[in-house]
Amino acid sequence: MSNKVNVSRTHRRQVVLGLVLGAASAFTTGQALAQDFPPKKTISMVVGFVPGGAADTGARIIAKKLGENLGVAVTVENKAGAGGNIAHQYTATGPADGSVLLFGSVGPLSIAPNMMKLPYDPVKDLAPLTMAVNFPNVLVVHSGTGIKTFAEFIAAAKKDPGKLDFASTGPGSASHLAGELLNDMAKIDTLHVPYKGGAAALQDLLGGRVAAWYATFATAAPHIEAGKVIPLASTGTQRLGGLPQIPTIAESGYPGFSATNWYAFVASSKVPAPVLDLWNAELVKVLSAPDVVEQLNKHGLVPMPGSRDDLARYMAKETATWGRIIRERKISAQ
Repeated sequence: MSNKVNVSRTHRRQVVLGLVLGAASAFTTGQALAQDFPPKKTISMVVGFVPGGAADTGARIIAKKLGENLGVAVTVENKAGAGGNIAHQYTATGPADGSVLLFGSVGPLSIAPNMMKLPYDPVKDLAPLTMAVNFPNVLVVHSGTGIKTFAEFIAAAKKDPGKLDFASTGPGSASHLAGELLNDMAKIDTLHVPYKGGAAALQDLLGGRVAAWYATFATAAPHIEAGKVIPLASTGTQRLGGLPQIPTIAESGYPGFSATNWYAFVASSKVPAPVLDLWNAELVKVLSAPDVVEQLNKHGLVPMPGSRDDLARYMAKETATWGRIIRERKISAQ
């Protein structure tokens, strides 16, 4: 009996000692990582789209402030192609030291996994850092359509099913799925016309070769001001700050409608957790800075910094929502 008690006590002491040493080792490792942070003198912020668009604009505003705060160079790398998937694959298979941050987007992170087999897994290969910005599209029509209000748009779609068309920046893009969600909720049949990018979609919209587009506010604003396109409704849960007189689709008879663009920071899942946590803290600090908020808002981008877990939950919710629409509407990548 005595020997068993002694063995038990010895075992407990060994377990406790092991836990203490493990905690001490983790603390020391965390301290070392913090002291070596940021991991390099130059940090890469990868963007999956060409310069000049909303993603590139937002990333450059954030990169500038991040570099100033940390005293390092933060360079924006545009790795456009495949709807942003090239940039996401590059980051997923890239360095594991935390020197590469990805300004990820809704398409590759939550839509594409429902439409195609990807060379990376957004959940397993990419680690969430924080939501960056979330912003709605605005449904605009060419001035020559004669449509002035959202109600008139719905009426026109119901009068001639399949005739009223809308542009998108490609199958499965945010602008495409916004139209498909409205088709689903309003029981209408508007015709999807995919383009290879925003520039081509805008050109045909302005030329009257396509009737409508769920455009970003930054892209549509100058053409709205010039009277070339008419804004009908926004796709978020709140009205656009730049177009406060334009209602949301949700308040126009379709409660619950929400189809927003969002960009979030992620990194390779191979990066150590303490480094991921440090990046979260630094990025949240930047996204909360008044000057950064003001600059992003000017471009219709709404900063929404949060925890790593917040972003993981949001990505899962978006993946489920768009997965349902993609399956029910039989949307393919072609």
